[in-house]
Amino acid sequence: MAGKTVTRADLSEAVYHQVGLSRTESAALVETVLSEICSCLASGETVKLSSFGSFVVRSKGKRVGRNPKTGVEVAIEPRQVMVFKPSNVLKAKINGLNGAGEHDDD
Repeated sequence: MAGKTVTRADLSEAVYHQVGLSRTESAALVETVLSEICSCLASGETVKLSSFGSFVVRSKGKRVGRNPKTGVEVAIEPRQVMVFKPSNVLKAKINGLNGAGEHDDD
């Protein structure tokens, strides 16, 4: 199920072809959008992209974990993690369904 990995360059190229900006402007636009998303997440904000999904920063509390090899208990410090929650629209596209829950080829 391993597919192609989409890179910043691929996104810039898509903007170049579909929007008509120059390659330099397209790359700058992609960098600006990604930078803004990163800044928002770093400050603890949720980033919600309609019909795509939400990036949410969650706080995880301190807990005790175990080294699976030795069984020794280790304290895991509190930390923040980023979680992506796909929208129902994206889930449907991934599963080949249209908005009505039916397969696109029907």
